Amino acid sequence: MRAEAKLGLALLLTPLLMWLSLLIFIPHVDVFLVSLRERVGVGQYQISFANYLTFFQEPLYLWTFLRTAVMSSLATVMTLIIAFPVSYYIAKMIKGRAQSALFLLCLVPFWVSELVRTFGWMILLRETGVISNVLQYLGLVDGPVEMLYNDGAIMIGLVYTSMLFMVVPLVTTLESLPDEVIEAGYDLGGNGISVLREIIVPHAMPGIVSGCIVVFMLSLGNYLTPTMLGGKESLWFTELIYSQFIVRFNWELGAAFGFMLLILSSAIVWGMLKLTGQSLEKTMG
Repeated sequence: MRAEAKLGLALLLTPLLMWLSLLIFIPHVDVFLVSLRERVGVGQYQISFANYLTFFQEPLYLWTFLRTAVMSSLATVMTLIIAFPVSYYIAKMIKGRAQSALFLLCLVPFWVSELVRTFGWMILLRETGVISNVLQYLGLVDGPVEMLYNDGAIMIGLVYTSMLFMVVPLVTTLESLPDEVIEAGYDLGGNGISVLREIIVPHAMPGIVSGCIVVFMLSLGNYLTPTMLGGKESLWFTELIYSQFIVRFNWELGAAFGFMLLILSSAIVWGMLKLTGQSLEKTMG
């Protein structure tokens, strides 16, 4: 029986281990090794940290790196602020078919690709788009308004793209909060703000942290939305990585950029977990 149990466990773990090894561990190791190569001649390389020194010595690379981290963090906070009341309403305020219908409305935009969704925002925000025409029709502006190709447009696209990934963990966590606990908070003299601060938010913290981690990672690694909605001045770090790999064929520097992005995301996620007192087991469990 023990042999059969071990065989069954091995069969269950084999696909997972192959997935982790072939698609995560080995590619990351290869990227790191490529990032350590310095080209000294045609087809000749030596082991060096020159690519990482290039990253720290070039102000444009470092500024874009920090800017991407700050804007991704801001997009995460904005997504949380918008998604939390929506999630609470879905989880606690309505029941039955209405609850399912609202949750489905959050899911509908993801039935189409990110490219189509981004084109939709371009149609709305461009100079001859729907919003500009409505503002002119209402007499609020004198001429066409260009809302594309700036940081504001990028932020709108990032929040819209990531909304579902914040709503799902929040709804799941808030649904497990008994209504009696909330009622008890009001019975003991609490108001809406104190009940939110003392009961609802602490209970929803695992969902908040897990949602923020996912949204931050998606925003940090997003390429399509910043490229299409941002202008020439709205650089995103993934654009630099794409440029090094595809445009300049400088795989060594591109690999170094990619590994720096991995380090940044890991450090910020670790800091978020430490700051909130959460762990991966709590947030993902």
